[in-house]
Amino acid sequence: MTVITNIEDLRVLAQKRVPKMFYDYADSGAWTESTYRANESEFQKIKLRQRVAVNMENRSTRTTMIGHEVAMPVAIAPTGLTGMQHADGEILGARAAEKFGIPFTLSTMSICSLEDIAANTRAPFWFQLYVMRDRDFIERLIDRAKAARCSALVLTLDLQILGQRHKDLKNGLTAPPKPTLKNLLNLMTKPRWCMGMLGTQRRTFGNIVGHAKGVGDMSSLSSWTAEQFDPQLNWGDVEWIKRRWGGKLILKGILDVEDARLAAQSGADALVVSNHGGRQLDGALSSIEMLPAIADEVGSRIEVWMDGGIRSGQDVLKAWALGARGTMIGRSFLYGLGAMGEEGVTRCLQIIHRELDLTMAFCGHTQLRGVDRNILIPGTYPSGEQARAAAAQRPAAALPLGQAQAG
Repeated sequence: MTVITNIEDLRVLAQKRVPKMFYDYADSGAWTESTYRANESEFQKIKLRQRVAVNMENRSTRTTMIGHEVAMPVAIAPTGLTGMQHADGEILGARAAEKFGIPFTLSTMSICSLEDIAANTRAPFWFQLYVMRDRDFIERLIDRAKAARCSALVLTLDLQILGQRHKDLKNGLTAPPKPTLKNLLNLMTKPRWCMGMLGTQRRTFGNIVGHAKGVGDMSSLSSWTAEQFDPQLNWGDVEWIKRRWGGKLILKGILDVEDARLAAQSGADALVVSNHGGRQLDGALSSIEMLPAIADEVGSRIEVWMDGGIRSGQDVLKAWALGARGTMIGRSFLYGLGAMGEEGVTRCLQIIHRELDLTMAFCGHTQLRGVDRNILIPGTYPSGEQARAAAAQRPAAALPLGQAQAG
């Protein structure tokens, strides 16, 4: 029996148990995947300052994210097709997050629906929204999120158009997989996954099929999604969605200081420094490289979080030290889910929490609130000065409030 001690162990096990097209969907980036790789590798360059002879008793990693008490500054990020990593994957992830005491975010492109999560959990969860051309559908989706007692809306801003993901194109990604010879041969090597899928009826996009006009089955979904992601999304739409939602709003996909200023001006409660896991613009900077500049610029006006490349509790602590007051994990969560279902998600969270707790102690702290850049070795972490200097060369654009398209 494999002893699971770190996130890499979960990744290796997930690769063995999840069908290739769905594993590749989770564990890949756009084009050359340089930004996808940089998200993780740039964390490794940051070195920690070890302290000794410090009282390490009574440690705590507890904090808040937009007013929600959390066991550690980590939330599960919205990930599409999660229910294809493991049967009923979103339900299992939400349960594990609830038990551990951190937020779970459901993707618009989930397999399990908003109603499925609400029926199988007690704690409020978060919902991630993609903006579609069909504004009537978006309004109904927001209303469904309210009815499902979601406590925050995560609006993704960096997927107006889909990045070119070579592995998905080569694999012919569909949900569920088409019964081609190549797929059938691969599925024969994944008996656990197949048995799980036979035991559930959730095999398509639960938030869309049967809810969006003209989408009654899988045959019409692919053409609908290609047509529906709205390339005209703008800051006026953000203001419209904020009014329509009326609750806590998180803006995900910020990777520029000027955009961070606009996000802070929008009235949102938090922003997430993110490049969509390296799945959109290949060649963009890693999230951790951009975090310090954005945190320095707007951290006093809006909660700054980050995602991308987090594979350990040490990464969480480094992000906190550089100004993030929350983090989101996507791939680490999916590795755990694909490897061992709900148990794997719980194991993922336990690993990250223990690494965060021990690293904080070795750096001389017992509470997160005292951790800052002093725990990092100068010269090994990004300062953000170049990014701020570049942004200073351009006047910030005015926020076009009130120009949104209503339904």
